[in-house]
Amino acid sequence: MKLELKRPIAFIDLETTGTNLAVDRIVEIAMVKVGIDGSRHTKRRLINPLMPIPKSSSDIHGITDEMVKDAPSFKQVANEIKQFIDQCDLGGYNSNRFDIPMLVEEFLRSGLEFSIDGRKLIDVQRVFHMMEQRTLSAAYKFYCQKTLEGAHGAEADAAATAEILEAQIERYPEIGVTLESICSFCGEEDMVDFARRFVRVDCKEVFNFGKHKGRCVEDVLKAEPQYYDWMMKGDFPLHTKQKLTEIMKRSLLKKV
Repeated sequence: MKLELKRPIAFIDLETTGTNLAVDRIVEIAMVKVGIDGSRHTKRRLINPLMPIPKSSSDIHGITDEMVKDAPSFKQVANEIKQFIDQCDLGGYNSNRFDIPMLVEEFLRSGLEFSIDGRKLIDVQRVFHMMEQRTLSAAYKFYCQKTLEGAHGAEADAAATAEILEAQIERYPEIGVTLESICSFCGEEDMVDFARRFVRVDCKEVFNFGKHKGRCVEDVLKAEPQYYDWMMKGDFPLHTKQKLTEIMKRSLLKKV
């Protein structure tokens, strides 16, 4: 059984200065693009984060300040990356909670429009954890019967992730062979923003945190428009603020 694609899917893996979407930056990106015909194309870039890389992060991925001092900033290669994954669905390992949100934040900081609307977002870790509860290296060993050489290297991790998804659809017929069926199985369709401050319930965006948790975002903004200002000034990811603004604009248009 092989993965059935309606359009290419790009498996993405990032190495970063840390895990805070609002302040940390990418230091390496690797992308493995799988075409409808099964062809594969790989792109890898070291990125200068324009900030010091903490030793605790370098100890994990092996990338130091010295290694990236002559590398381009994300803004300098943003258009190149965008073109490589243009018209692609996106996949990765823990990608829906980290890699893709971080990538979107970097695009927003660079002032380059990058939309995930209409794209299928396949998180291989989600399938794995629902079925086996392991790590990427263990997943690669379990599904592909191989040892992951170069773990925590972005290119090795992204390539392994692509192989794991192929093995998962062979092992679990119940998840289907299309990106639509896998998304549905993993329950990722209800996400509004990557930080999950909002979720979609009965076709409406609702708050997923704080005093308004469970309430319709549009209803809250109508009753407390100052809540929009508070969130826009707060330490929320740019993607969350972008989605909040979209909801606010839509609400205002309904009044016209």
